[in-house]
Amino acid sequence: MFFIFFIQIYWYKISNKPETEWEKLWGSIGKRFRKTLFELEGLLIKVGQIISTRADLLPGPLIREIEDLTDKVPPSDWSEIERILEKEWGSSHIEQLSIEKEAIASASIGEVYKGILQDGSKVAIKVQRPHINSIVQTDFRTLGIAIWFANYFVPLPKGFINLKVLFSELKQVIERELDFSKEKETLLYFQERFKDSDIVQIPQVYTDFCTSKVLVMEWVDGIKITDFSAVDQLNVTRKEMAQRLIKVFLPQWLEPGTFHADPHPGNILVSKEGRIILLDFGMSGEISKNDATAFQSLIESFLAKNYAKAVECLSRLGFLLPEADTRMIEKLLAEWMTFQPAQMTEMGLIAFKIELNDIIQALPIQVPTRFVFLGRSFVTIEGIVTHLAPEKEILDLGKPVFMEWLMSQGNKWSFVWQWLQSQPLFKAFHSVTEFLKTPEKLELMKETEQRRQFQFTIYENHKKQFFHLTLFGLTGIAAGIFVSHMLILKLSIALSAFSIVGYAIISYKLKKWMKYMHKKR
Repeated sequence: MFFIFFIQIYWYKISNKPETEWEKLWGSIGKRFRKTLFELEGLLIKVGQIISTRADLLPGPLIREIEDLTDKVPPSDWSEIERILEKEWGSSHIEQLSIEKEAIASASIGEVYKGILQDGSKVAIKVQRPHINSIVQTDFRTLGIAIWFANYFVPLPKGFINLKVLFSELKQVIERELDFSKEKETLLYFQERFKDSDIVQIPQVYTDFCTSKVLVMEWVDGIKITDFSAVDQLNVTRKEMAQRLIKVFLPQWLEPGTFHADPHPGNILVSKEGRIILLDFGMSGEISKNDATAFQSLIESFLAKNYAKAVECLSRLGFLLPEADTRMIEKLLAEWMTFQPAQMTEMGLIAFKIELNDIIQALPIQVPTRFVFLGRSFVTIEGIVTHLAPEKEILDLGKPVFMEWLMSQGNKWSFVWQWLQSQPLFKAFHSVTEFLKTPEKLELMKETEQRRQFQFTIYENHKKQFFHLTLFGLTGIAAGIFVSHMLILKLSIALSAFSIVGYAIISYKLKKWMKYMHKKR
């Protein structure tokens, strides 16, 4: 399937097909990709779900075909599941509970069964699918070949995404998900994190029954958060529910630590009291302290309308490519934030969104690989919030939640400083200060560029010297063979080997140094 896609794409590329033909091609590729994923099942469905979140990288027709992928994996035979439980637990644990033999849910990696302990407590038993480890390793070997081929031969913008890093990150997350003891740790982490919250419920874990292949949790009853008719029967309005959801996930995105990376509607329930129930912590991600600080500053910049600072944060996080014009990005952000979708008709808004998507794809921006799963979490929650309160803007819903979080957990003085920086008087003072510093900056830039040129010249001269030595050595080898003089031949071979190794080392150092200087500039 992959190589057929590759040949089709290249054929369209060399044939200079019009845009309409390209859209048809990507649509057909998406349909076949989706069909193949459902046929092969298992890990590849999860891969398709993750790929479907990369609308910034992949064509729209392809994304539309795979964006609603869900795990549609048939359950395993009960006899196989029973063998896994006997191997993991032994006969003593199995006798302590009764298990319904029909799976409640079946996904790509695990299946969930309902059970009752001897004390009458209802539990959810998550069991790893039989032979899933060997299946996953086979899938990863196949994907590794496809990723390598795509990285070197498929006409993708090379600076836009590092496919090797994306594959490595995907492999790390999936392998973590295969170890249910890691999910148990994440569950315990979230229980501790939300222990004082009255709007969140995390299932309790029965640690004595948990192994690397079995996870036993408290059985919780609730309604799907997308079951709007049932949500409307609660004492909480849809708007309040949307804000509660933001309140639960916003700290996960802005504070260092672990976040839920797979919050699709099947993993979020609502209790009769209106509490949000989070399920399935197999796929989680980590946010570093530096990234958390940068994200906080980014949101503060938007709220304070300090778009210069917002661009700086985007650059710090790695969302802007080196060639990005920061002033143009700043201007676009200002125009985007002042746009009012309510003023447009529905058709006009759709056209605007299509045009905006084209503009974004044309801009020198990227989504760093380390934020793929964070983006998946954010986009999924944004979609749920939009459906819960379609008449409300996401920023209008999130602003009071963010301000509440800022006053209790964040740095409110940082927000005040951001707001001051966005004021005209401060901007004027800043412009004058920057103008006065310009000669000093130009002198520093000139000195840096001279040093850079000097270092470049040294490397280039060394390369030329080793190249000349190589030519001299090869000439000596030819002369030694011609006159049959062993001493000349041996000396020439040694000189050639030395110069070739030296040339390779200097070339590698120059390439590494150029890459470093490109980033610094």
